[in-house]
Amino acid sequence: MIKGISFIRPTANGNSYERLAGFFAALGFEPGRGWADAGGGDGSSAQTAGSSRGASFVAPLGNLEFVDGELPQLAPVAIEVASLDAVHQAVTRWAGAEGLDPGAAISDITGTHWKSRCFTIEIEPGQAFSFWAWDDPMKGKPAALEGDLSAAGMRFAIVVARWNAVITDRLLEGAIDALVRSGAARHDIMTVRVPGAWEIPQAARTLANEAARGTVQLDAIVTLGCLLRGETAHYEAIYNEVSRGIGQSQQETGIPHSFGVLTCETLEQALHRAGIKAGNKGFEAATAAIEMVSLRRKLLAGAGA
Repeated sequence: MIKGISFIRPTANGNSYERLAGFFAALGFEPGRGWADAGGGDGSSAQTAGSSRGASFVAPLGNLEFVDGELPQLAPVAIEVASLDAVHQAVTRWAGAEGLDPGAAISDITGTHWKSRCFTIEIEPGQAFSFWAWDDPMKGKPAALEGDLSAAGMRFAIVVARWNAVITDRLLEGAIDALVRSGAARHDIMTVRVPGAWEIPQAARTLANEAARGTVQLDAIVTLGCLLRGETAHYEAIYNEVSRGIGQSQQETGIPHSFGVLTCETLEQALHRAGIKAGNKGFEAATAAIEMVSLRRKLLAGAGA
């Protein structure tokens, strides 16, 4: 029957409301369903008589906790985070940008008697929030089997399309950079060029079949290409077949395939994803391939294969 739990906190005035809402938005909290009664719907800080508004933020997990004994060293609202140091830095930057004195508003990170670390920020008088994390980052979580990012001794094939070469060449450089930086030998990296994205699945499947038979020494395949909606009228049809073919090849052969085929509206978007602004997706595809090879080896070893 229970759907959720909400902690409702009044603010002193419109400016306080805006600052508190801005703080949680800046930290990346997922916005909930806010509300505004008559007079407060225009987002102004001035409120008419009888009007009100609310800014809602949701988190993946909520707890209602009762304590018998020594209370935790936390504010009434405590937020668990994965990386406390990174959050502390983000909060400090936000406070500086808002004109707050970080030294006065934000406490140092300290240890607790319950094997964790925490800090507290008081944004407005009476509006304090604590952030905390366990000393053991795996506490309360099941042990996970994960791949490592060491490519030493691994062999890779990179299938890259020549079409939109101004993009795919950048993706190829990023992929090779990731493999070499992670320990792969250059002679263990095979580059296969195909005319366009449409031809990627066939080349990848041929390599995967030979690797599965053992006639080619290959641990994973990195697929790289670029589709631009503005230049390709049948954009969706090509993309669907390319993604389906790559996925089917991976599933049926058991050889890991990483997906580095960009699908963008414009050339500018593609350039951003090829290393200009949004990272290099070729680099990311290569690191995914390394991790999946490592994970596959661990899974097979655990299964006694």
